[in-house]
Amino acid sequence: MSDSKKSSIKIKYVTPALLYSAFMAGGKSIIEQKDYLNKINVYPVPDADTGTNMASTMRFIMQNSKVYNSLKDTMNSIADSALSGARGNSGIIFAQFIHGIREEMANRRKLDLNNFVKTINRAVEYVYESVLEPTEGTIITVIEDWSRAVDQHHKSVGDFSELMRRSFSNAQQSLKDTPKKLKVLAQNGVVDAGAQGFVNFLEGVLRQIKKGELYLKAVPEAKIDNAKFDHSIEEDDKIEFRYCTEAIVTNSSRTLQEFRSFLQPYGNSIIAAGSPSKIHLHIHTNQPGELFQEIKDVGTIEHTKVDDMQRQYQVSHNRKYPIALVTDSASDLPQELIKKYQIQVIPFKIHFGDNVFLDKLTLQPNQFYEMLKNENVMPKSSQPDLQYIENFYDHLTSHYEKILAVHISSQLSGVYNKTQNIIKKYDDKKIAAIDSRHLSASEGLITLRLAQAIDQGKSFDEIVQKAEEWVQKTNILTDIDTLKYMVKGGRVSPLKGFLAKMVNLKPIVSVDENGKGIAFGKSFSRRGNMKKIIDLVSQAASKNNFWNYAIVHSRNPSRAEKYAQKLEEVLGNPPAYIVDISPVVGVHNGLGTVAITYMYE
Repeated sequence: MSDSKKSSIKIKYVTPALLYSAFMAGGKSIIEQKDYLNKINVYPVPDADTGTNMASTMRFIMQNSKVYNSLKDTMNSIADSALSGARGNSGIIFAQFIHGIREEMANRRKLDLNNFVKTINRAVEYVYESVLEPTEGTIITVIEDWSRAVDQHHKSVGDFSELMRRSFSNAQQSLKDTPKKLKVLAQNGVVDAGAQGFVNFLEGVLRQIKKGELYLKAVPEAKIDNAKFDHSIEEDDKIEFRYCTEAIVTNSSRTLQEFRSFLQPYGNSIIAAGSPSKIHLHIHTNQPGELFQEIKDVGTIEHTKVDDMQRQYQVSHNRKYPIALVTDSASDLPQELIKKYQIQVIPFKIHFGDNVFLDKLTLQPNQFYEMLKNENVMPKSSQPDLQYIENFYDHLTSHYEKILAVHISSQLSGVYNKTQNIIKKYDDKKIAAIDSRHLSASEGLITLRLAQAIDQGKSFDEIVQKAEEWVQKTNILTDIDTLKYMVKGGRVSPLKGFLAKMVNLKPIVSVDENGKGIAFGKSFSRRGNMKKIIDLVSQAASKNNFWNYAIVHSRNPSRAEKYAQKLEEVLGNPPAYIVDISPVVGVHNGLGTVAITYMYE
């Protein structure tokens, strides 16, 4: 059949197969326009991630939804995937619109024109109900204008193909008018990025419906003039609320309206989508840790996502280097160094019972150690999701020439291997991953050495070549106060833990050359441990020139300071930093731990 004949097909009903393929085609269109959407993103924050977020939302739908014989089952699959995988302000609003379609769709084998129009119009109400303060001139406006056009045109057309063609023109005009309704868009000479994404989605659906088959031909990518899109603000710290925070909360004791009011004191851009049984919330806040301590008491936190919009703004508008440096939250570095060198951090997940937190984002070290002391349940750690890591690198590859990633020992976590698999997507050697074969302070010290090399202007290849040498020249000695937490976590048998307690054994833990945890030594008092570690560092310093050293601790600052005083007497200079041990490491080492790390020249 020729293309002209295909395009003349009249479609009277929406079937499960047509519904599913329309979402696949619409999603594909958004994904192919991702970089353009990032470039025009100025509202609510110019953090250049609307395209990344909407593309991620659509990928999740495409990968996790299925077509069923039933129209309702197919729509349920799409809507569940949308609510679970939505990212960003526009992504969640679009997911709520899809949820509204699901809720209002009659349980029919196929959907005629009249019922389609009723469903779309009612679904718009769900969008407005989900947003605490709807802003006109955004994706919300274009969704509503398009739904009105669908209602207006369906009376004079007889099939879906013509209805989509006519209403698409209205959506395009609504998009064109967004700068008239939102001042920041007019000031920057762009349309709203989320609204553009929705129009891209409709464009893909229209192509698919016209052809009567899944649209496979690539959508031409929009031409991007980088000079045109310089949406700068005077200082990145003028971003009022720094963290774009999302979570899926189940079994909430509050309605959506109550949940939105509950979130209001913590920030803006508040959305609560879905239903009380499964809420997808979105908020821009400066206090994700405090917020999640409150949320855990009104529901179960099943999934979280936090983006640092200040850091994203720096990446897209004010980056210092052509090379991005990435590490994970097990790398214990103080925030001032992370900020100074614009280091990107991928967080691990911490589980307290059924609640899931993000290491150092929705769960700060002081909050973690307080919960560790008071909660009955033993926390667990887990790796970041593969999709999260993919999205993380996807965003960075749009803005950096090269990316250097250093991760916790592959013997202790699989995040390094996940990164290696992601690198295979890029055939231009744009990303290099380094297995630190360390954790906590020693991983942090390696990361700091790499950051300073980037700051000194060393080439990407030169740094990658030197990285292995720096890994080999790094050591860590961990002074463990008690084996109680290792026993609870299953890393030490209850019998060994009992015997250690009976004789007051205080182990010293390190990592071997492969990055696997080992028992390095022991004493029968904390004083003995400190003396032994100071002696070991002194012996090492007598044979090698030290590049630097650092100290980390878990709620034991006084002991960390004693180590610092004694080591400064031996080495002649203070540590590079003293900082709290991250929750993901504290899960296994527990309270009272102090670790010393050092690197040779």
